[in-house]
Amino acid sequence: MNLPNYFLADLPPEATPTAAMVSEACQTLKRNRARYLANRSTDSLVKVFSDVAESWLQPENPFRKLALEQGPGATGFSRATLAKGLDAFFQQLTPDNFHALLVQELGHAQRLDEMVAARHEKDSTRAAMAVGPEMLVHIAAGNIPNPTLMSIVLGLLARSAQFVKCASGTSLLPRLFAHSLYDAEPKLGACLEIAEWRGGHAALENALFAEADCVTVTGSDETLAAIRHKLPLKTRFLGYGHRVSFGYVAKEEMSGVRSKKVVARVADDVVAWNQLGCLSPHVIYVEQGGGIAADQFAEMLSVELARREETEPRGELPAESAATIASRRAFYEVRAAHSLETRMWRSENSTAWTVVYEADARFQLSCLNRFIYVKPARDLAEALKNAGSVQGQVSTVGLAAPEARAWELATQLARWGVTRVCPLGRMQNPPLTWRHDGRPALGDLVTWTDFEL
Repeated sequence: MNLPNYFLADLPPEATPTAAMVSEACQTLKRNRARYLANRSTDSLVKVFSDVAESWLQPENPFRKLALEQGPGATGFSRATLAKGLDAFFQQLTPDNFHALLVQELGHAQRLDEMVAARHEKDSTRAAMAVGPEMLVHIAAGNIPNPTLMSIVLGLLARSAQFVKCASGTSLLPRLFAHSLYDAEPKLGACLEIAEWRGGHAALENALFAEADCVTVTGSDETLAAIRHKLPLKTRFLGYGHRVSFGYVAKEEMSGVRSKKVVARVADDVVAWNQLGCLSPHVIYVEQGGGIAADQFAEMLSVELARREETEPRGELPAESAATIASRRAFYEVRAAHSLETRMWRSENSTAWTVVYEADARFQLSCLNRFIYVKPARDLAEALKNAGSVQGQVSTVGLAAPEARAWELATQLARWGVTRVCPLGRMQNPPLTWRHDGRPALGDLVTWTDFEL
């Protein structure tokens, strides 16, 4: 399948974008939005998204096939990792899930179509409408594709023309998704632009930001600060910076068959997108007092990760990343040789996976790519005390606990500052209604107009 040159990212590498090209693309997007998108109904857009998503789940879909054929070389993820991650994303795009998102964030499923009154507004004789920005710009991080695909969906749902700037070498999957939307409905695809260039290109960025009404940025805190400084005062800025996540296993889950299921769910979270997303765990805290100790749990996890490598291989790494893992392993090999409080399990003849057990409960940043720490904790309070260095930066905690305790633990985590608590095994697969970093993903894009009757 040969992709037509609909987007700037489709052009050959030697065709470098210019500031004039970027400005002209933005003007075209705005005109197309006015003609084809601004007055679309929510129901019609949801049908397009749901149909495209259903198509992506079919093995013979040409865009899916291209993603799985070219994706490993372009992204570093194995075919199995890509397939599982894309399935998790597209399975969320259903009419019911979109309805739940709209009602949750806007109070009414037709809030983007017209002035409407939810039940509580009728009592006070009020109505309201939500309107998305005319021109929405996304600066994508590129480490994993799903956040960028979600940004595209939410932007179109908000009726915004969109320019998606991908990091250099990371545009393949956003391009394929944009092409699939274009294939399903060309007028909708004409409201999208996908481009890629290296960061720090001042002329291109200035041209892009001059046209934007709203800019979303995913990346390091330094990247967010630098871009925010460049934006005009009138431009809305939505930044998603550095976040980390961890898991917590209650003692009641550490016995017999339960522990095996928990180990499998932890492996799901470590393997998903090779642990590269902000929702991936760096550390798994195991509560003491269960039938299985934390070091035994770590050993069980190593066995499971070895098994997963056979069915869901990690894929090749850049030499620099592999060297980082090798260096970290060497450090723990020395420590384990001199202390019973450290143990390590690792893949043979590769850096495919690594499990480190430490009795020291202090939070550790993993070097990722299936490198996971397992640490004991007397209780959640001790785990949170040891994670104090990342308080305020924790996105997700994957939890394994009986229902009677789960509510209590989730409340404790919320008061500490965690913005999402989910079952282990689902950390990298948030629902469509997920409030990104504790904020409404769709609601943050819109501006409200209240109508007092």
